[in-house]
Formats: sequence, C-alpha cells, structure tokens
Amino acid sequence: MKLGKVEFCHFLQILALFLCLSGMNQAELSRSRSKPYFQSGRTRTKRSWVWNQFFVLEEYMGTDPLYVGKLHSDVDKGDGSIKYILSGEGASSIFIIDENTGDIHATKRLDREEQAYYTLRAQALDRLTNKPVEPESEFVIKIQDINDNEPKFLDGPYTAGVPEMSPVGTSVVQVTATDADDPTYGNSARVVYSILQGQPYFSVEPKTGVIKTALPNMDREAKDQYLLVIQAKDMVGQNGGLSGTTSVTVTLTDVNDNPPRFPRRSYQYNVPESLPVASVVARIKAADADVGPNAEMEYKIVDGDGLGVFKISVDKDTQEGIITIQKELDFEAKTSYTLRIEAANMHVDPRFLSLGPFSDMTTVKIIVEDVDEPPVFTSRLYSMVVSEAAKVGTIIGTVAAHDPDASNSPVRYSIDRNTDLERYFNIDANSGVITTAKSLDRETNAVHNITVLAMESQNPAQIGRGYVAITILDINDNAPEFAMEYEATVCENAQPGQVIQKISAIDKDDPPNGHQFYFSLTAEAANNHNFTLQDNKDNTATVLTRRNGFRRQEQSVFYLPIFIVDSGTPSLSSTNTLTIRVCDCDADGVAQTCNAEAYILPAGLSTGALIAILACILTLLVLVLLIVTMRRRKKEPLIFDEERDIRENIVRYDDEGGGEEDTEAFDMTALRNLNIIRDTKTRRDVTPEIQFLSRPTFKSIPDNVIFREFIWERLKEADVDPCAPPYDSLQTYAFEGNGSVAESLSSLDSISSNSDQNYDYLSDWGPRFKRLADMYGTGPDCLYS
Repeated sequence: MKLGKVEFCHFLQILALFLCLSGMNQAELSRSRSKPYFQSGRTRTKRSWVWNQFFVLEEYMGTDPLYVGKLHSDVDKGDGSIKYILSGEGASSIFIIDENTGDIHATKRLDREEQAYYTLRAQALDRLTNKPVEPESEFVIKIQDINDNEPKFLDGPYTAGVPEMSPVGTSVVQVTATDADDPTYGNSARVVYSILQGQPYFSVEPKTGVIKTALPNMDREAKDQYLLVIQAKDMVGQNGGLSGTTSVTVTLTDVNDNPPRFPRRSYQYNVPESLPVASVVARIKAADADVGPNAEMEYKIVDGDGLGVFKISVDKDTQEGIITIQKELDFEAKTSYTLRIEAANMHVDPRFLSLGPFSDMTTVKIIVEDVDEPPVFTSRLYSMVVSEAAKVGTIIGTVAAHDPDASNSPVRYSIDRNTDLERYFNIDANSGVITTAKSLDRETNAVHNITVLAMESQNPAQIGRGYVAITILDINDNAPEFAMEYEATVCENAQPGQVIQKISAIDKDDPPNGHQFYFSLTAEAANNHNFTLQDNKDNTATVLTRRNGFRRQEQSVFYLPIFIVDSGTPSLSSTNTLTIRVCDCDADGVAQTCNAEAYILPAGLSTGALIAILACILTLLVLVLLIVTMRRRKKEPLIFDEERDIRENIVRYDDEGGGEEDTEAFDMTALRNLNIIRDTKTRRDVTPEIQFLSRPTFKSIPDNVIFREFIWERLKEADVDPCAPPYDSLQTYAFEGNGSVAESLSSLDSISSNSDQNYDYLSDWGPRFKRLADMYGTGPDCLYS
C-alpha cells in the first residue's frame, strides 16, 4: 500500500518521537562532580544533582500525558522517604512531577514556535522533616521541533517592472519566504523556490528567490504584463515538505524602440482668408507605439512657401502638431501654401538606432478660400484737431476706406451715433469728409472718440470700422473766478495791515503757457477805509485791514468786491465778492462768536445754558404725559374681577358656610328674572338651629321700569367711558331696586343701622361664630364698642 504525503509526514513524526524518548530514558541523569552538601552537621559524599536539558517533542497529539524525563537523587533508596518538588516555568500547569518517583510528564500540547524551552527548578525533600536532602537544581526542558509550519511570503503579493527588450537573465525582483520552524534542527526551515506559472518568460533562483527574465526581446507593445506564481517549499523541496505560494505581477516598462510615423504622406486643408492671426489651421499627429517620454516628439516646418506665414507647435497632452497662422491671409495675394513638416522623437535610445531613423516627414497643403471682406480703412486710428470756436460746418478731416476684394465695390461712410450721441459731427457719405454739426466746448468734452462706418454699396452687410479721435483746441472763453467759497473773518481787535484772508482763482480754460491772474479791488471799493488787497504775483492775493476798531454793533458784515483778470487773448475778467464777518476773538486771535445779536442776550445766558433750559422743559413735559397716562390706566374698568366686585349681593346664611364647593348658599335667579318672587329655600345638607340671621324677607314684585332705567343708565356710561374695552363685553348688575319695604339689605349699613335685633346669642355658638359675634354683638368685647 502506498503512503500519501500527509501519512508519510505523520509516520516521520511518530518515529522521531520514539527515538527522542528512548534517548532521554538512556540519559536521564548526567553525572558531574560538585561540592559536598552539608546537612545537620553531617558530611555527604559528592552526588550527581546537576541536570542537563531534557527534550520533548512538540505538537504531541496523544491522550496520555507525554513523558519528559525522570529526577533522581542518590539519597532516594526507593522506600518513599524522599519526595520531589518541581517549580519554575510551566510547573503544575504544563509539567507535573510524581513526587515519589520523580517522573516528569507534559500535560498540554507544546508548540516550539510559541516557546522554545522552559526553565525549571527541582528539589528533593525529606518527606518526614520536609527538609531538603539535595540543593535546589535548575534544568531546561527544550521543545524539539517538527515540520509543522509551511513557508510564508510575508511581503506578497509582489509587483515589479522590467524594461522591455531586456536580455535573458535580467533581474526582476527577489521574493522571500520565511518558515517558523527551527532552522538549526533538520531541514524543516530550509526553503527552495520554484516557478509554477510564468514560464517560459521568467525563471527563479531556487535558493535566493531572485526572479529573472528567461526570454529575450519581450515587446511591451505585444504584451505588457505577466502574472507569475512562485512556490516556496521546505525540507529542501523533498517529498513531504510543506509549501506556500505567492503571486508576482511583472509589468514591462516602455523603452523608445518605435520611431514616429505619419499615417499619411500628405494632408490638405481649406482655410478662409478672414481667419484671424493665431487661429488654428490644422492638427496633425505622427503615430508612436511607445508611451510617456518615449512618445514625446517635436514638429517643425523644414521646407515650403509658407515658412513665414504659418508655424507649428506641439500639444504636450496629445503630442499633436498644431499649425497656426502667423500673418493675415489674402486670397487676392496668394491662394495656396505648401509645407514640409518633420516629426521626430525627443528622447532617442542609442541601443535601438538600428531599427531606423526616429523621425518622419509629411506634406501639408493649405488652400486659401476667398471671402467677401468688409471695407478696410487706410489707417486704424485717425487723429484730428479742431478749435472750440469753429463754426458749424467747419471741415475737420477726411477718412478713406476701400473694398479689398477683387470686385472693389464703392464705399459709403457714416458715423456710429452710439459714439456721437450729441451729434456734434457729420460725415460726407461719399468722400468721408468730417465736419462740425454743432458748437463745440472744450470745457465740456476735450476729446471726442467717434467710430466711422464704411459699408460696401453692393453688399451693405459688409461694414468696416475706423476710429477717429478729435481733439478740441482751447480758446479763452471762460473768465476767472474764486477757487472756492471763502468765509473771511476779522477780529474786533484787529490792527491795521493785518492779513485776514488769502485768495486764489481758477479758470476752466487751458492756455498752452498756463494761467496768470491779476487781482485788484473794483473802482468803487478801491478807496474804502476798511480793507485793502495785495496781488502776490503768483496767482494769489492777500486781503489786509486798513484800520482798527471794528465793532459788531456798528457793522457785523462787510462785502469786498475783487476784480480778477486772466492772461488770455483776449483777456477775460470777473468781479467776485468776498464776505467778511466781524467776530469777537480771544487773545490768540481765534474767533469765538460772530453774531451781533449776542449782545442783546443776558450776560449769564450762553447758548449752552439755553440748550439746558430747553432740555429741562422737555423732560418736564414727558413726565406730565406719563403721569396722565398712568392715571387713566388706573380708572375702574367696566368688567370687575372677583376681588374688586363691590356689587351688593343678597346672600342668605343658614350656617357658617360649606366652602367654595357650596352652590346652595344663595340663588341669583330672582335678580335675573324680576317677575319671580323669591321664596325661602332650605338647604338640604344641614338642619339649621335658627332659620334666619338677618331681617325677614318680604315677598314683593318690583316694577320692571326701575331696572330698565338702571340698565339704560349703565349702558350710556359704558358707551361714553374712554377706558371701556374696544370689544363687546357682558355687564352683570345685581340691583335690588328702590323703595323696598325691607330697606337696604347691604351688610355695609348693618353697623350704623338702628336695628333692634340682638345678636348676643352668637357668642354661645362656639369659636366658629366668634367673628360674627364680634361684628354684631353688643358685649364689652365688641369689635366696634
């Protein structure tokens, strides 16, 4: 019968186990000489009580404890007087000892990969005295390895790359498998490598795990990726060894082994002559089977009649050659162009030059198509000048345009009124002469930028545009004036010759040599005794005082007319009035107040004081309004709450009351229906000792007119009451009427009435009626005695 790999492996394990056990039984003790051991004053001979290591096989799967070895002392005569004790790693939990015989057994399955050895201590004791008869000795139990772990690729799966076209034996990657078994014992951890998938392209070194190429000229363009399966097997690859596998993905990296090639030998493109400069005419591409930098190429025009008209560049993303226009095309001048274009790799590998030149040539023919073009002006921008004094109809300049097509259609001119909204200019439709249409003002607009349209007579849709800048020349047509509104002041204590204001002038005109202004007082103000004017010759003037003693009571404001002349041709002038106020100043000449009315006010009332008085008056008014508002809110409303209800309700008391839940104490029906005579009702829950505490009730039917009048009066009061709510409300009145035989039943008059009723008996009813006795009784303790 043939044994399989697994059965053969188990057979080898059992065989190794028996050999190990037999070896241990033969060498349980290793004798060596040691120092004498003294005990109880006696001298012993030297004994063999130093232990070497024991061996035990791992992964024991039997049901009985595994025998490890035996401890024995020469003192032990076999009579049971000696007991053995085991301590240290795994004692009692993994390893047990027979205290009589010294036999050691393992009770659990041991794994060398978890722990390779255990250090224990043995001791022999006298069973009676429990004293040691031998010194404590330390020994080691070593776990003997078996092949129970397969090799593992801890870094797998692997990915690697190798250049295409590499020679045989080129190293790709190294794989490494680890085996957890003991490398120092047997062949359990000795691994060899083999390739299960990937031949004949790759091979692996059995001992090192280095993967190498096995075929030459592997082409990436044919196949760029390979999947390899590598096996690692222990026991040096022999039968019965354990194995593990991993995958290796090998990618062939690109090299520049393919030259670029144009798919066609010639190309032809049609281009309209109106295509703008820098526009793309065509895109061409040379095919290259390589990728990345190896496929990068450059294009250039090497020959042809369009060298200065076209240029070619490369698109870095697509590696296309982009042909663009460098100069404007003109069908009337040239109808076609021919270009010779070369494409070449930028990065050439010298190893593959034998495969041919890494460049290619093609021919590109460009046909220019005729387009009906708009008229073209002789200049892109016309500059013209005109004086702002020019009369309407004055010729400013002329523009010219022509039809560039072979038909040379006549051209008509017009002004784009979006650029001349005020219609300052006109243009002759046939000649292109521009004239003024309105009076011009440089100060309003110094430069006019207008657009002139030129359209073909035969095709008005073709419109050309020309641009004209018309500069308006200045004339002296604006008189000078004050540069700003001046607010001049003079102090009452000013001295003669004191400067009170410096003035300057502006002029809207713009003379070529700049402005020059001249200042003077008008003829009627030249001889005034108050102020004088000094021209500073720098386009400014200074106003000075001629006297002192200015007083606000006499004159608070002075008006000084100043005459200003410019230097234009002809010169223009204007009279501007300077307002000078007389002010009260402090010692430093700073104006404090300039109002003459300030003298009329009391000395102690300044502006701040007046503001404070007004603020106090306003505060008082606000307080008064708040008080009035609060008083109105405190007025009694028409709807009374229960605590503030002062109506007179007729209530009949039969006892001290039954609390809030007592609904039989009184009946309001008689007050709501006046035709019902109120009868005496007796409460059902108590038996009163005295039927009534108040005056006897009389049966009467009051007249309804009285109640109607009463309700009508209350209704009118509610209608005119400003504090009544703005919504409808229910007003309930318990009015007892007038002229009752029993007079008023209100308890408010009970104290002051001359009633003959004696309520002293209330004192005899106990503490519950003490309050009523105090109110109605006449004794010495009466509340109102």
